[in-house]
Amino acid sequence: MRLLPKFAVQEAQQLSALQLAYIGDAVYELAVREHLLGRGQIRIEQLHKATVGWVQAPAQAAAAHRLLSELTEAETAIFYRGRNVKPARVPKSATVSEYCYSTALEALFGYLYLTGQKERLRELIDKVLACQADN
Repeated sequence: MRLLPKFAVQEAQQLSALQLAYIGDAVYELAVREHLLGRGQIRIEQLHKATVGWVQAPAQAAAAHRLLSELTEAETAIFYRGRNVKPARVPKSATVSEYCYSTALEALFGYLYLTGQKERLRELIDKVLACQADN
């Protein structure tokens, strides 16, 4: 399902890191929800609690650190643009560093989604989900 038209790479690169992260956050949360639903019958409260645990900044930051060495040069540039954003506020559940790495991961996912790189997006999300499942 594509709700937004595919952006040209140059158009996506002109978006701010926070705009990319905004889309990436939604893309990643949907992937987590699909993944958790695929595990079988689970009560909604349990699904929600598990989803929150997987999408919180500390979990995303840990996965981002493991994924960083596997990124292409272009992906790394987008990742660092996201990481270098100075947050206006940080949730109580995360450190500033965790929040920045979480934003970086979301910016990367947003960029890949908007530019239509579905296979690469799925590959990276699958690796993150595998990291999360190991914890």
